[in-house]
Amino acid sequence: MRIPTRSICLAAVLLPGAVAAQTRDASQDAEIQRLRQTVDLLTARIQALETGQASATPVAPAPAPAQPTTAVAATPGAVVVPAAPLVAATPASLQVPPSPLPAREPFDEDDQASARVDNEVPPGDELDGFFLIPGTGTWLRLGGYAKLDAMFDSGDAGDSDQFITSEIPVDGGRDSTRFNMHARQTRLTLEGRRDTGAGQLRFLIQNDFFGSGGSYGYRLRHAWGQLGNTYVGFGWSAFMDLDSGPDTLDFAGPGASPSARLASIRQYFPLGGGNQIILAAEHRAPELQFGGATQRSRTAAPNLVLAARHEAGWGSLQASGLLRYLAYDSAQDSNEGSDSAMAGGVALTGTWGGGDNGDYFVFGALGGQGIAAFLGDLGGLNLDGVVDPQGELQVMQQYGGWVGYTHHWTQRWRSTVTYSRLYLERDTLLDPTTFRRSDYAAANVIWQPAPSWSWGAELLYGKLQEQSGASGDVFRLQTAIKYDFVK
Repeated sequence: MRIPTRSICLAAVLLPGAVAAQTRDASQDAEIQRLRQTVDLLTARIQALETGQASATPVAPAPAPAQPTTAVAATPGAVVVPAAPLVAATPASLQVPPSPLPAREPFDEDDQASARVDNEVPPGDELDGFFLIPGTGTWLRLGGYAKLDAMFDSGDAGDSDQFITSEIPVDGGRDSTRFNMHARQTRLTLEGRRDTGAGQLRFLIQNDFFGSGGSYGYRLRHAWGQLGNTYVGFGWSAFMDLDSGPDTLDFAGPGASPSARLASIRQYFPLGGGNQIILAAEHRAPELQFGGATQRSRTAAPNLVLAARHEAGWGSLQASGLLRYLAYDSAQDSNEGSDSAMAGGVALTGTWGGGDNGDYFVFGALGGQGIAAFLGDLGGLNLDGVVDPQGELQVMQQYGGWVGYTHHWTQRWRSTVTYSRLYLERDTLLDPTTFRRSDYAAANVIWQPAPSWSWGAELLYGKLQEQSGASGDVFRLQTAIKYDFVK
């Protein structure tokens, strides 16, 4: 049968247009599908925010079936349209309970690295930045920040990198002004979470650059894991309450507050209603002063911590007890003897206020004997106890406290004022130049124009008094800028 020449010409004109139209339709269908998925994700997020569940991880809606890739290889100008990917920004598959505490934005972010009952999400953390390891149920997040500190001291502060009042010289060099600038507080954090048959597993590894081996030596800050309510590894002592720390630019913070990172095993016991009990066994060697050349401290038992804690929307309250067994011995061929003694202390710490850019207070008070190794100003000074000439171990008493108040001027501007005082008992066995009392005060202003970076300026004052009564003081003006990796 003979096909008219006119029909052949008409088909030649219409066929390419029909193929192009089919290609455009496939491309438009894929684009519409991608837009629908984006709208579904945004709708779920808005609903979570409106119902007050912003701190919990929203569950992403199930994606619609992926559109097949459309390609017309034989036709010039054909469009290849891949199926729209669905990217999860947070570990939606994890059932992570949020902390009941109000959100805060402390400059040092130390509270974000603290372990919590039931592996709660720290206040203010929305689990942004996690990504799923393909083929596993483990979510990882790389975090941390870069921070630059610049300090101008009215005299010799002892430690030029951080403000430690127990290191202020009492005589000599105090009239010479000093300037320093460093980025040693910069830190990297690797955090992982996953659900297991025995509960949720969280692990955290963090470092900064305050270590030895040079001006920016690597230092391990945290390396721990927590399965359900069982914690093991290296990190903050259970005797500490990181939520009660004031918002300072200074790296060290109040000298009276507990400050110790150590190896430990810990168990949380949730009681409901925001109440919990914490029991821990920790390793911290006795820090003693000796009169003999061959006497050495001996770790004979773990340090035990028992704490009761309450958390609510208004803040938190924690009562902690620490029990230690201090001991020393001498070389076998010496006659300098050995001895041991029980030691311990208690702390009451808490927070009140905060959330929705609200003002808040933090506070703490502590006292005991033989707990110097756990305190910011006294750790490393060998002041848990002293051995007298008869070889008897005398345990030293320490007590003090701190208070801080944070005020939000606007959504982006805030200020904190802090005061702390710490005492060590007077004892004739101690050298006259040994620590007796320290005072710490700080006032700052912080500007945070975006979640990812902050700037602040802080005026610090510290005073050290020795056992002899001699004292020295110094002022420091510090400014800092910080860039967060994930915020």
